[in-house]
Amino acid sequence: MDWHAPSLMPKPQLTAKGWQVVVVNYAETHRQELTFRLAGVGAVISVVSGAAQIALIDAAAQAGVRRFAPAEFEGPASLRPQPDALDRGKRSALERLRHHQATRGMQYTSFVCGILYERFSPGGMSALEIGVRSGIGAEGDYLMNISQRRAQIPHGANGQPATLCLTSAGDVGRFVAAAVSLPNWPPELRMRGDRMNVSRLVHIAETVTGIPAIRIFLPPR
Repeated sequence: MDWHAPSLMPKPQLTAKGWQVVVVNYAETHRQELTFRLAGVGAVISVVSGAAQIALIDAAAQAGVRRFAPAEFEGPASLRPQPDALDRGKRSALERLRHHQATRGMQYTSFVCGILYERFSPGGMSALEIGVRSGIGAEGDYLMNISQRRAQIPHGANGQPATLCLTSAGDVGRFVAAAVSLPNWPPELRMRGDRMNVSRLVHIAETVTGIPAIRIFLPPR
């Protein structure tokens, strides 16, 4: 199986691993070129959002791509708040994919993996070049900052700490690679490495570092 990586700029770290990196422009004025680049591609795994992802979806449908996975890689879309301050065009992308599935037969799936463990690594996800433009990719942007020994513990309506599903980025990658070979794609494909409440997650971080965290308890919304 050949892997191609459309990108706004060269990616020597991917080229070194044998990937074919193709520099593209997602602007509307370059739609024809983007469509040409996608000719013969069987599946697109998107890691861009907003207008760039809409352009990629439309170009993929026009090029005859059979399958498309939007840049989701989080919790189920059905559980997002409305309006969602962190939407970044994801709702519009899913609507566009439903349209192209109905009119062109292009299958799509959202890979639902919960929270990536890498959110809590030194430097956060951004240090690993994951979610750099998500707005919550830096260390401490989400729930816990291990370096500063601070943690937020949101609680549900039942008074108990919120529960998270967590998966490592490496396991997500292996799941996605295996899913390419499935005969059909449903609207969602779900995975999880572990499931625990936030208090348990903070306790694990405290045990590993040997340093207690300052806990901020958040009431139900």
